[in-house]
Amino acid sequence: MYRDNSLMPKEAVRLAVLGTLIQGGAMRYADLAGSIRHFLDRIVGPSLDLMGTSLEMLRYEGLIEALDGTGMEDNALLGPTAVGRAEFDTLMRANVRTPSADGLNKLVISLKLRFLHLLDAESQREQIDNLVSMHEMELARLGDLKRRHAGDDGYLPAFLDHDIAVAEARLAWFNDLLARV
Repeated sequence: MYRDNSLMPKEAVRLAVLGTLIQGGAMRYADLAGSIRHFLDRIVGPSLDLMGTSLEMLRYEGLIEALDGTGMEDNALLGPTAVGRAEFDTLMRANVRTPSADGLNKLVISLKLRFLHLLDAESQREQIDNLVSMHEMELARLGDLKRRHAGDDGYLPAFLDHDIAVAEARLAWFNDLLARV
């Protein structure tokens, strides 16, 4: 993890793999690899940072195990280990960085929302509250930037208006989610 306790790219991939197995049950190697690749590609697009983590490495680290067969060569059925379940819990509780144009941040938020229901209600509320706080800080940051550049020529003020509207909509969505949990 980064110093701020937020996920690095390889940890986001771990969360995707472990959450997929915990949510859906054991999967064949090829099906799991295809599912993870599809999700990551659709959220962040092709990324060299996210391509490095292999299922074999997660097996070696004891986070997932072959329930039959040996691995990629025989398309083994894979499932999470007890260590993998504990790691999933740790990764789900990691911080999320303040929003940016960074695809990793969008991936981490998407993964948290995809697997949030796997946590107990109190942990769900805590994670959503953290996301609400993050979006409030983002809105304050954008508002400060808009005030500083309000009289500028060019397209920046209009772009900031757009970003502020998006941030307000996201904040409202997360507040609504928090109220429902």
